[in-house]
Amino acid sequence: MEFRYLKYFVVVAEERHFTRAAERLGMAQPPLSQQIRKLEREIGAQLFRRLTRGVELTDAGRVLYEDARRILDQVEQAISRVQSAARGQTGHIRVGFASSVVFHPVIPEIVRAYRELHPDVRLSPSESNVAALIDDLLAERIDLAIIRQTSQDSERVKIEALFDEEMLLVLPPQHRLTASASISLRSIAEETLIMFPREIAPVLYDEVISACQRAGFSPLLGQESTQVASAVSMVAAGFGVSIVPHSIRQLLATGVTYRAIQGAQPKAQIVIAYRSTEFSKVVRDFLEVARRLSRNRPAHPLETHFLDAMRYPNV
Repeated sequence: MEFRYLKYFVVVAEERHFTRAAERLGMAQPPLSQQIRKLEREIGAQLFRRLTRGVELTDAGRVLYEDARRILDQVEQAISRVQSAARGQTGHIRVGFASSVVFHPVIPEIVRAYRELHPDVRLSPSESNVAALIDDLLAERIDLAIIRQTSQDSERVKIEALFDEEMLLVLPPQHRLTASASISLRSIAEETLIMFPREIAPVLYDEVISACQRAGFSPLLGQESTQVASAVSMVAAGFGVSIVPHSIRQLLATGVTYRAIQGAQPKAQIVIAYRSTEFSKVVRDFLEVARRLSRNRPAHPLETHFLDAMRYPNV
């Protein structure tokens, strides 16, 4: 059975008149009558009784009308859903975040802005380290990853820079260097430096080590923290000093103080990663929001909590 037969049948049933139905369908009346007769032959039942001034449904016609109307409604809804998905208005997007980037105020603003623009798209966040997120991206467990800078583009993963973030020194509050508002890296040459494992953010790790070497020393590395942010807790516990992205300062941990770095300092670049074969409209829309807010971000954005951005406007 051709789908158009159902549409013709429903219009005739609603108009109860072939001429009016033909006008509504934008076709001539004789071809419409022919199509209805073909439908009746295919089904094997008379659908209309021909009256002097129109038609009426037979019992078989009434049964078909109920089902045909439901089928047409479902098709219209399916088309509407498909078109909405094609426009990026509905669907599902899975975004991974490196554990330390969620502290940067621009990141929750990106999430909030995207969700305000696309309230019917379900956004599922996940959090891990850089290496694990790249694995998740390749395995298609996530669609995008906002991470600290990683290796260059590959055939399968595209890396796009969003913005650079300054880094700070983290010191115990009674440390001899806390008297200064800013401190040169050379001043910590004799200090034990707490770093995170290189494998979780290799480019950021190398950037810190290279900055120390440019300052004229190789750092004395101590016990590693489990994540970038957890280095702050280790400083508070007396394991040494650390260098962290500026946004980590939102961790108002007791037992530490933050100081700016004098002169040339390491940068913590935040990037967005996506599959090179990704053509989803919801992903492209998220990329556009991330690019726009990264370009227009204020020099000192207000602190925004990541969980607050995830709660609004839908859960």
